[in-house]
Amino acid sequence: MDIRKALSSDTAALIDVIDRAYEIYRIELPDLPDVSAGVAEDMETGNVWVADDDGIMGGVFLTFNPEYAVLTNIAVDPLQAGKGIGKALIMRAEDECRNRSIKELKLATHVKMPENVALYAHLGWVETSREGNKVFMSKQI
Repeated sequence: MDIRKALSSDTAALIDVIDRAYEIYRIELPDLPDVSAGVAEDMETGNVWVADDDGIMGGVFLTFNPEYAVLTNIAVDPLQAGKGIGKALIMRAEDECRNRSIKELKLATHVKMPENVALYAHLGWVETSREGNKVFMSKQI
């Protein structure tokens, strides 16, 4: 598996992965935003990385501020779950922060996705607050 910068030619495959990854939440979480909306525009920023092994298996999206970065989206093909792809994508995001001398990475997840909160906590993230349906977390890099 190769974690690499996303190419514009990856857009359709990455949208498919994102849609399938979040499909299980669509019925349970009617307030979940359209998680694949804006992917094409995000790809143009150059701050998207994909897990590729003869096909896109996942992706991670970052935005950068002078003081911190935000992990805005991460998705793994549900058929590839449990293979460490999500962890590898998060590690790549952390490496990119280090490369840019950014010391903090933040994210928001949904309160009704406790498995995500638990995974992030396992990877060293700390819950910083909750607001409505969002759980905010951060990690010092």
